[in-house]
Amino acid sequence: MSRASLEKNPAEVASMFDGIARHYDLTNDLISLGQDRRWRRLTVDAVAAMPGERVLDLAAGTGTSSEPFADGGAYVVPSDFSFGMLQVGKRRRPDLPFVAGDATRLPFADESFDAVTISFGLRNVVDTSAALREMLRVVRPGGRVVICEFSTPTWGPFRTLYQEYLMRALPPVAGAITKDRGSYDYLAESIRAWPTQVELARLMLGAGWSHVAYRNVTGGVVALHRAVRPA
Repeated sequence: MSRASLEKNPAEVASMFDGIARHYDLTNDLISLGQDRRWRRLTVDAVAAMPGERVLDLAAGTGTSSEPFADGGAYVVPSDFSFGMLQVGKRRRPDLPFVAGDATRLPFADESFDAVTISFGLRNVVDTSAALREMLRVVRPGGRVVICEFSTPTWGPFRTLYQEYLMRALPPVAGAITKDRGSYDYLAESIRAWPTQVELARLMLGAGWSHVAYRNVTGGVVALHRAVRPA
C-alpha cells in the first residue's frame, strides 16, 4: 500500500483515535512490550526542558507524554486533534491545559514556546511538511523540536522480521484489546509507509529547521529527530 493511499482527512483520523482512546495507553504498552515507556523517557531527556520553560506537546493523546514535563516544572500544553483522547486525558490529569489543535494549523501565536515535541503522531498528520513549518512558527528563535516516531530498522534481517510483526501480529493483538482491528491495520501500514530517518531529516531541513540530527533507538524501530529554529 502506498503512502498516498493511506492519506485520510483530519476528521477521519481524529475519529479513528476517538474510538481507541479508552484503551490507547494500555494497548501501546502491550504491543511495544513495554518499550514505549523507554522511548518516551528518551524523548523527555532529549527535549531537556528546564523549569519554567514552555513546551508544546503535539499529538499528546491522553497526556501520558506531557506528564513528565509538568512534573519537572515546565509549563506544558498537551495538544491533540482527537477530542476523545483529550477527554480521557483531562479526566486523568485535570491540571494540564489540554488544547484541541490540528498540527498543520496550530492555534498558537508565533514564538509561543521554547520547545515543541511530538511522539508517534507526525506519521498521522495529513501534511508532514506543513506540520513541521507550523512547529517552527510557534517556537522562539533558538528553540528546539524533538520528534519521536517509528522508523526503519537498520539491520536487514531484523527489518524483515519487524515488518512481518507489524502486518501479522500488531492488528489482531491490538484489535482484541480495543475491539477495533481496522484502526491498527491502518497504523501498521502507516508505519511501513513512513519516510526513513534520512528522508525525515531532509523534510525538517526543507521546513526551515537547522542542526537536524537523529538517533536510532531499538535498532531503528524508533528514531529521535532533533533540530533548532535558526536564531
